[in-house]
Amino acid sequence: MKIGIDIRSAGGEKTGKGFYTLHITRELLKKDKKNDYFLYADSGVAGFEEFKNAKTIIIEKRGIFWHRAVAKDVLKENMDVFFAPSSFIIPSMLAKASAEKKIKVIITIHDIAAILFPEFHEKKAVILEKLFIKKAIKAATKILAVSENTKKDLIKKFKVQSEKIEVTHCAASADFCPINTTEEKVKELKEKISIPEKFFLTVGTIQPRKNYEALLQAFAMFYEKNKNYHLIIVGNSGWGKSDFSKIIEANYLQKHVHLLGYITSKNLNFLYNTAQAFIFPSLYEGFGIPPLEAMKAGCPIIASNTSSIPEVLGEAAIYCDPRSPAEFAFAMEKIISNEELKADLINKGRIQSKKFNWENSAQVLYNLLETF
Repeated sequence: MKIGIDIRSAGGEKTGKGFYTLHITRELLKKDKKNDYFLYADSGVAGFEEFKNAKTIIIEKRGIFWHRAVAKDVLKENMDVFFAPSSFIIPSMLAKASAEKKIKVIITIHDIAAILFPEFHEKKAVILEKLFIKKAIKAATKILAVSENTKKDLIKKFKVQSEKIEVTHCAASADFCPINTTEEKVKELKEKISIPEKFFLTVGTIQPRKNYEALLQAFAMFYEKNKNYHLIIVGNSGWGKSDFSKIIEANYLQKHVHLLGYITSKNLNFLYNTAQAFIFPSLYEGFGIPPLEAMKAGCPIIASNTSSIPEVLGEAAIYCDPRSPAEFAFAMEKIISNEELKADLINKGRIQSKKFNWENSAQVLYNLLETF
């Protein structure tokens, strides 16, 4: 078979969808040596050079013009299957060909947050989601959902038949693992990337859905009694107005809240290894890779009790109501005052993290392709 894949999101500074695209495609190519793959991108994407049956096709266009060009090429090349791991636009454009059985379409749906909670998303993103998701679902021969929670959302909101959906969980990269954290090594690395000695950590694009304002309020409460602790936020700015500066200034936290932006996996792994705990206050997640990374690295977790988060973390977290900063502040107090609890969470996290790996998710996709 000839199989086309949209790998555009796998390049550059990746978010969850990009890591999903990169890893599930790589693992699929490791398994499948008999089919021919055509990987579509708008610029070079590293990580696929070793696969002899995969050809990267770079189409130097932007926006809707790129999607149109890819859809046109897919039809011209008479692809048997098109897999869209991160976008609904091309599957929507292939709807007619799919209906006529000329091509099978597989889409991945990470979440339907823009549909369920439009107030948490940029208006443009909400409009695009509403415009294309129904067409993509209709065009899809099969749908991959990254969690059971997303599958349930699809069945409830769009009346998708359960048998049309397969779950392909996300996973954490092998880059995340326990490291040597001797006092000398920790001091050396902390001086290298300029981070404080005692800190809590959170990771994710800064946007309303991540609920960072509530986290700052929680940290302000915690800080009243614990002046030698810090909060590190790793992630690029997304969209939406933020009261970060007001909350920070009102609580005199200017020297205790650190916005690091996007950092390398190596440095992030070090932060996971040395943080007091990883905090995940998100209001909604289709999956949530960062807490899985933290568990693999041996970091205890404090997390929201919503959406897919308990599915991913199991018993390896202290759960809080994302609307209650006081609950998060209390959880931080528990972490620093109870070493036995901390050790228990770390142990449970390492066990829980082993349940998720890219090879298993790629196997689901490979088995599906074998039925075509």
